[in-house]
Amino acid sequence: MAHYLVTGAAGFVGAHVAARLADGGHRVTGVDSFNAYYDPRLKHDRVAALLTPRGVPCHALDLCDGPATHALFAEGRFDAVIHLAAQAGVRHSIHAPADYIQSNLVGFGHVIEACRQQAVPHLLYASSSSVYGSRRDAPFRETDRVDRPASLYAATKIANELIAHTYASIHGLRSTGLRFFTVYGPWGRPDMAYFSFSRRIRAGQPITLFAEGQLLRDFTYIDDIVDAVLGLLHAPAPAERPAESEIFNLGHHVPVKVIDFVRTLEDALGLTAQIEFGPMQPGDVPVTCADDGRLRARIGDWACTPLDDGLRRFARWIEGWEPLAPGAGTAGG
Repeated sequence: MAHYLVTGAAGFVGAHVAARLADGGHRVTGVDSFNAYYDPRLKHDRVAALLTPRGVPCHALDLCDGPATHALFAEGRFDAVIHLAAQAGVRHSIHAPADYIQSNLVGFGHVIEACRQQAVPHLLYASSSSVYGSRRDAPFRETDRVDRPASLYAATKIANELIAHTYASIHGLRSTGLRFFTVYGPWGRPDMAYFSFSRRIRAGQPITLFAEGQLLRDFTYIDDIVDAVLGLLHAPAPAERPAESEIFNLGHHVPVKVIDFVRTLEDALGLTAQIEFGPMQPGDVPVTCADDGRLRARIGDWACTPLDDGLRRFARWIEGWEPLAPGAGTAGG
């Protein structure tokens, strides 16, 4: 039985990954800072619903605390680390840059150095599609240039990839960077557009679509993401390059206009949105679209949940997790 560490285990992707690993019979240790970037109630609810029933502990730990992080690794003897803890959010990085420097650079540095010191065989870590910057020449490939980030958040993720490459080259630490493309689904993050749209639509409040709703996003359902992460975790290292830093896109090459996404969300909720339009926002990019050829070459074909199916599952979840008072919202036509 392997022992895996999942950081950010109270987060959206982290909780789902930790739960699936536990379902597979593995020993899983989770850590999370439980910070207040969004309502910690949701993080505690994820732990209660997805981790506690499966016997997965989720310890409160800030990875910026170097001594505590190194003590965790020395005691844990992990067979692999899935590092998903990070300060998320493109727009928040404009106003709170120090949060990103600390969590995404200092915290990442402590994790990767602890992996080196404890000879962890494999580090998987969260990167982001935002590293591709403000481009329109989709689809994005892992070999594309990523030296023109449109946000500090993206810059910290590029830095993580460079640090991982250095540790592989110098220390032989195998690492896998996971460039996530707009993950959505039950237990998601309330700062993500689909979540906040759903809340406002259900409350009968208007939503704002930036860039006239014409932005394109490669929406990827959470179960598909977990399939890909576990596929990369369990895939053997390339025989000719066993200790290498690799990068993979985790997205489906199926971009959708945000305005069309909202129409599908309306159907899932059975409600009609009050839509207002706004200009492009600083840090936003016009399109995200993954070339997943490298991923499929490594793990084979992976699930692609249709958008309408995924949004229906999300709608049923949010209706149960956050029920509205009778009469709230606007009936759909």
